[in-house]
Amino acid sequence: MLSSKKKYIVNSNSGIKAQVRLSSCLPVLLRRPLPPKIQFADQKQEFNKRPTKIGRRSLSRSISQSSTDSYSSAASYTDSSDDETSPRDKQQKNSKGSSDFCVKNIKQAEFGRREIEIAEQEMPALMALRKRAQGEKPLAGAKIVGCTHITAQTAVLMETLGALGAQCRWAACNIYSTLNEVAAALAESGFPVFAWKGESEDDFWWCIDRCVNVEGWQPNMILDDGGDLTHWIYKKYPNMFKKIKGIVEESVTGVHRLYQLSKAGKLCVPAMNVNDSVTKQKFDNLYCCRESILDGLKRTTDMMFGGKQVVVCGYGEVGKGCCAALKAMGSIVYVTEIDPICALQACMDGFRLVKLNEVIRQVDIVITCTGNKNVVTREHLDRMKNSCIVCNMGHSNTEIDVASLRTPELTWERVRSQVDHVIWPDGKRIVLLAEGRLLNLSCSTVPTFVLSITATTQALALIELYNAPEGRYKQDVYLLPKKMDEYVASLHLPTFDAHLTELTDEQAKYLGLNKNGPFKPNYYRY
Repeated sequence: MLSSKKKYIVNSNSGIKAQVRLSSCLPVLLRRPLPPKIQFADQKQEFNKRPTKIGRRSLSRSISQSSTDSYSSAASYTDSSDDETSPRDKQQKNSKGSSDFCVKNIKQAEFGRREIEIAEQEMPALMALRKRAQGEKPLAGAKIVGCTHITAQTAVLMETLGALGAQCRWAACNIYSTLNEVAAALAESGFPVFAWKGESEDDFWWCIDRCVNVEGWQPNMILDDGGDLTHWIYKKYPNMFKKIKGIVEESVTGVHRLYQLSKAGKLCVPAMNVNDSVTKQKFDNLYCCRESILDGLKRTTDMMFGGKQVVVCGYGEVGKGCCAALKAMGSIVYVTEIDPICALQACMDGFRLVKLNEVIRQVDIVITCTGNKNVVTREHLDRMKNSCIVCNMGHSNTEIDVASLRTPELTWERVRSQVDHVIWPDGKRIVLLAEGRLLNLSCSTVPTFVLSITATTQALALIELYNAPEGRYKQDVYLLPKKMDEYVASLHLPTFDAHLTELTDEQAKYLGLNKNGPFKPNYYRY
């Protein structure tokens, strides 16, 4: 039975309180007949009679055409300015008068600083490392040139490296992942940063070159994500490797390039493979992607995952994270794999192992996680159902053959930032996210705490290579020492108020271990 209590509604204009008895008015409302159906057809005719804005058609065409160009099609989530002037054409200075940077808008520095401060709260290990080691300055004299995603988390890493004594110059490894306000905050703090969201391919290489080719400054360490910075130095400035002590690389693509150089005998300096360290593989690749895949898809498409058919190409750590998240949301998930071990893992986890050709006509979403090239070809794209969403969670932008879609018979329409409709002559369209580039960092954000683990691993790898005595590391690719992996993990445990069990002397002797670790052999698979 409805309550007979009086309810009061305040009129915001007059402040007069009107008394309404819900018990009397609600039944009346319920008895009222439904309104007549809206005549959409008439409204549509009326709408068509309205004069259209001048230039609307040409604007639509320009948007379609501009989406084939990386710079003009890109929009920043964080910059509402309509200023389309390239940062390369701007004369900007920070408050100290320095102009050794190139960012979208130095005036955004205050906002970026707030984001960095928020990130610091979720990066306990880096803050602890900064506090413990800044007195010793283990990176004093280090001149680090970096090429990574420029986010608030990267800013915490860069400022930690600076606190440990290093000089840094930085560019972005992805044309869409830079947070403009964070880049501005770094530039304001005196870091030479060359990056903005929506760079063209030419801008991308120009920024890397500005980091490397500067008078009176010679890098002696490289921190890379994807191998583009290392490739550029090999191509343009090979003599620089005479003074470079080492390379730290954190992506599948970049590590693959390093192993190719090593195999060919062309690797000039020691390199640390951070990507395959336990703290990167099992945390950043798995847990980060498990959360960020849903975030990226939601922000760009507003889609519902329940009941959707999804194919995930690749069941490495990234693929595992994506599959787990989508399965938990009620999606029907298929997996493609080339490795029988990963394939068997997918089957044991309850996923249907298929070839892409077998399901391409029926799936609603295609996600690539392989680090390979041409995983999704033009033939696959031609056979996809209408409105199929296509995206990439691997570092490289080669997994989806986007170049094959840049043809006159296909129309590109920009829907929103990082979302394009590619339309076939018969009206079929696919939804392409971030033009085939990394979805989570291009279209959303990633969990800061997980990036703290990776960033701490990178910092320790730089310290290790920089301070290693001559001869410890040869011109080869090395994995992070197990002890260092365990140290990174231990720095994050206090966040959870977690307490490790300690081995007794008898237990340590029985297992043949040092009480302080390392606790697992290098061949152990976590």
